[in-house]
Amino acid sequence: MSLQTLETPFSPPSETTVHGRRQRRADDSLLLTELSPYAVVDHLDGDQAPVNLTSFGVVRETCPKCLQSQLHLVLRQRNVRAAHLFCAACHSCFDAHYASGAPALTI
Repeated sequence: MSLQTLETPFSPPSETTVHGRRQRRADDSLLLTELSPYAVVDHLDGDQAPVNLTSFGVVRETCPKCLQSQLHLVLRQRNVRAAHLFCAACHSCFDAHYASGAPALTI
């Protein structure tokens, strides 16, 4: 399997947005659960077939598996069944939820 992540353009927040952010609280921490890539991405049939994913930015969480890189947010798209966090270094996929049990990747 070969997963490629493409990142969408990012515009920095305006000055008023930066000052308007709320402070991070302990209950804002995300709990990550590893998902099988086959459960969230379609067409992972052959190990040599590349799959292009569009990333919608990097989140503050670091990959709990390889501990080397920040995770990318991948939303539902043409060949992605469910929104998830993706590690470009080790190709792992994660679901995220809050300590209260509420999902973090759904609207």
